[in-house]
Amino acid sequence: MLYLKYFCFNPFQQNTYLVYNEKGETFIIDPGNYTSSENEQLSNFISGKKLKLSRLLLTHAHIDHVLGNKYIFDNYGLLPEVHKEDLFFIDRMTQSGQMYGVNCEQSPAPIKFINDGDKINLGEYVFECLFTPGHSPGSISFYNEANKILISGDVLFAGSIGRTDLPMGNHETLLKSVREKLFVLPGDVKVYSGHGSATTIGHEKATNPFF
Repeated sequence: MLYLKYFCFNPFQQNTYLVYNEKGETFIIDPGNYTSSENEQLSNFISGKKLKLSRLLLTHAHIDHVLGNKYIFDNYGLLPEVHKEDLFFIDRMTQSGQMYGVNCEQSPAPIKFINDGDKINLGEYVFECLFTPGHSPGSISFYNEANKILISGDVLFAGSIGRTDLPMGNHETLLKSVREKLFVLPGDVKVYSGHGSATTIGHEKATNPFF
């Protein structure tokens, strides 16, 4: 069985995800843990469930999604994996923190880059990487077809879409990504976003005001 646990972390109210199987093999996606209490909450869950973290995946590298990268590296030895087009944001993480008034530790450099169509295995479960730029130039969504789960980062939200007024954002590119990469998925696919509540592809196709 595939399990998903999320935490709402940091001043940006960002969703951090743990995806794991019955053997405890685990991906952490977008670690936004920022405070000592958030670090403790995350680690207590990992130890309580006896999870074995194997990969640190990023849907994109905006600061609210990478605040926990150094903690994950220091405590679990994992380096981030991200699309190469978002390396810009990791390199400038501390400057972004200053802009938002967030005092943060610099993320370690990525161990590898993720590309469109890559398959990432979590035991018997396969996540496909869908390149969905627009919110950021390197935004990636992670799709598990067997369990109809999509982790969309800040591309698609319940009733909304990601901001495109941030550096290198592009509104038309984002709309194209959603239409061509996400709205072609089955309607009952559950969408887990970078902020806010979960939704489904079908619900967003029918009701999202941006489409």
